[in-house]
Amino acid sequence: MIKRIKIKELREKRRICLDKLFLFSFFFVLFSLNAFSQDSIPIAKDLTEEKELNFQQFFFKALSEKAIGNYQKAIENLESSNQIITDNVAVYFEFSKNYYLLNKILLAKEYIQRALNKEPNNVWMLKHLVKIDIKDKNFSEAIIVQEKLVAFDLSEQELLVKLYLNNKEEDKAVALMNLMEQNNGLSASFKRLKSNLENKNEIIVAEEAIATVETGSLEEQFKANKSYAVLEQILKKSKQQPEVLLKYSEEGVLLFPAQPFVYLMKGKALNYQKKYKNALVSLQNGIDFVIEDEMEADFYKEMAVSYNGLGNFKEEKNFIEKSKKIKN
Repeated sequence: MIKRIKIKELREKRRICLDKLFLFSFFFVLFSLNAFSQDSIPIAKDLTEEKELNFQQFFFKALSEKAIGNYQKAIENLESSNQIITDNVAVYFEFSKNYYLLNKILLAKEYIQRALNKEPNNVWMLKHLVKIDIKDKNFSEAIIVQEKLVAFDLSEQELLVKLYLNNKEEDKAVALMNLMEQNNGLSASFKRLKSNLENKNEIIVAEEAIATVETGSLEEQFKANKSYAVLEQILKKSKQQPEVLLKYSEEGVLLFPAQPFVYLMKGKALNYQKKYKNALVSLQNGIDFVIEDEMEADFYKEMAVSYNGLGNFKEEKNFIEKSKKIKN
């Protein structure tokens, strides 16, 4: 009897232990599942913020590559930015600037137009479009955009004068200079230009015109028909002949006072003759009419020659750096 009671007690204790073990196991598993669920299911990320960070990483990398002249690498990073966030104005603008620097004018214009479709009055983008049109020698379209810029900022009038002159619209150029003069906004070089344009008696023949004398030397053609196109050819072929270069460039300054190339060639001729001060004056007078980057760099390079001849090596270095910066 006693033995049966002990067996019964042992069975009861065993059941209680099993129950306790079951309960412990249940709570352990429940706790473990809860802990596992917290570790294995990440907190939901802000995908928009992540996209923005990735976009910025590629975009700023593109800016860095452009700054050191790696324009194709910059474009590759911009393409990555564009895949993350499409139709972004800043990306389109940077695409255009890099294609411009690679001389891919059609692509440069395509991307700046996309940007301007979104922000049609963005002054910086409009200025860039003018640069593209100038590089493409599309002065008519450059004028349309520049006139819009003048409406925003009167300081843009000087470039508009230059564009009118390059587009053979001298009447508009003079009219605008008269308006600028009334408002005390005409520089000394443009006052001199306006006076030359108003007082000259020779008829300026358009660059694309065919000379009256089609045979004979360029000099004979120019004598018969004062064409800037013919003069330009004479100046280019006379670069190593200082006396000839000086003669025709001086005549060019009188006939075509708005053409920067004649001032550049006069400066070059005077540098050849070691008349550095006079060369510098010609170059300083002519650079006011420059609108193309490449020619601006040529002016700075020639100015460096003048400063070297004058013994001003600090300014020589300065203008060499200016020239390199534009060409790079």
